[in-house]
Amino acid sequence: MRGGFNVARGVQSQIEISPIIALKGCAKVNLFDNVPSCTRRKLFARDRNVCAYCGQRFREQDLTCEHIIPESRGGEFSFMNLVSACKLCNSVKSARTPEEAGMPLIYLPYVPSLWEDFLLEGRNIRADVHIWLASRLPKDSRLN
Repeated sequence: MRGGFNVARGVQSQIEISPIIALKGCAKVNLFDNVPSCTRRKLFARDRNVCAYCGQRFREQDLTCEHIIPESRGGEFSFMNLVSACKLCNSVKSARTPEEAGMPLIYLPYVPSLWEDFLLEGRNIRADVHIWLASRLPKDSRLN
């Protein structure tokens, strides 16, 4: 690994490390047991910017996080209780369940896997790493 240049000496700092690092023991946390955090951006990416009620694709700024079970009735801000909805459908549904509003969901919500979560983060991922992550997605993932 290379760092900056030392002005006084004019030499670049370097740290030489082995490409293979061994760890003693095992991880105390199983990453696959962690539930990914739910954010607006990840929700819209998971749902591919498609409204769960009318099925149309929208820009991110024209979508809302729609609670399937309304917040006023104890609905949580979680992947399993949220879908993307356009502003019109969100206002028509209001504080009712989809059944009460007569607005069935076009697709069902789900909690993304660890691999999907890496891709939903929206970070710049190198192409080779993206291919590696995509190869580990569940077969029924919307990101395929």
